Amino acid sequence: MQERVPDYPVTAADVTAEARRRKIALKLDEWEMREYVTGRPVPERVRHLAVQIDFAAQAISRLSPIPADFADDIYWPRLW
Repeated sequence: MQERVPDYPVTAADVTAEARRRKIALKLDEWEMREYVTGRPVPERVRHLAVQIDFAAQAISRLSPIPADFADDIYWPRLW
């Protein structure tokens, strides 16, 4: 199966959107809401993975050009 390459140049906004999608899959918003409501902190592994996603997004955004396959898991930290 051949990978689909976008018909437009990839921008930093696309990378940011992919990072947000990955944080949604991590349910980061739910963890942060739980912390706000109960006072129990977000688990360290979840917080650490969110930071890794941010770092990966920054690094990918600085590439010139940004690879068309930027959303591939090889560029991002593993979700345990």
